[in-house]
Amino acid sequence: MRRSWGVTGHGTWRLTTSAPAPALRPGVRGYRGYRVEMDRPQRRIEIPNGTATVVVNFAEPVRISKATGAEAKSAGGGAGGGGTAFQSLLTGLRTDATVGEHGGRLHGVEIHFAPWMAFTVFGLPMHELRDRVVPLADLPGAEAGRLEALLARAPHWAERFELLDAVLLERAATGPTAAPQVVWAWSRLLRTGGLVPLDDLAAGAGWSARRLEHRFREQIGLSPKSAARVLRMQRALRMLTRGHRASEAASACGFYDQAHLHRDFREMTGCSPGQFLSYRGGGERPVDRVPGRVTSVLL
Repeated sequence: MRRSWGVTGHGTWRLTTSAPAPALRPGVRGYRGYRVEMDRPQRRIEIPNGTATVVVNFAEPVRISKATGAEAKSAGGGAGGGGTAFQSLLTGLRTDATVGEHGGRLHGVEIHFAPWMAFTVFGLPMHELRDRVVPLADLPGAEAGRLEALLARAPHWAERFELLDAVLLERAATGPTAAPQVVWAWSRLLRTGGLVPLDDLAAGAGWSARRLEHRFREQIGLSPKSAARVLRMQRALRMLTRGHRASEAASACGFYDQAHLHRDFREMTGCSPGQFLSYRGGGERPVDRVPGRVTSVLL
């Protein structure tokens, strides 16, 4: 378990992170407890990152809306007050950006899943969660609706993480098992940053392209082509945040040219590369929710 904290010009933040039980890895990527106490509303753009996420809030809800591009122009203007309020939620894989906002005080925990593990744990066809945010209480299983209260009552983060291990181990043991071919194909796309054609993935899995696409949508949530597009953008985002030029990122990440990168960038982040990098430059507190992924921009 690892703890970090800090003070900004507008308040304080605290994070407590932990790896899940070994039997849950690598399908469950990690737990992230948070407490944010700011003196003004907070907004952030959430970027498609190839992870399914559960968020359990103990106090204030969050409001989530689709990013339109107008958020970037009004950055720093406080919460917009739009969107739908969620106390606790599950997000499937996305191909577009959302805006999350709250009143300044937030306390809860996030659980990050590989999509094939979310398929097992929640027992849902993952394409039903594509580009959606679902209240946790609406998910199958009695413990989903009770999880918020159980976690809030636990006195310490260690107990909360142990409780999550117990719930997820039970669900992993009883839920539908993802096909090894789908897990392999997803892992292959991850390793290559989305640079594997569908026919090559199907050949490696030993399936027809049609069969792979059907099972991939069921157990991952996107088609292989859409998943590859998200993962190419993630690789480009990592390069850009490390100081590479947009032309270098476009060439390395499988885009036709720099204009192609810019078009996909706006569609998936809601802002231009220049705007994105300027918002990332604040550095007052951690921004990304998942290790190794570029997930967020604070506004």
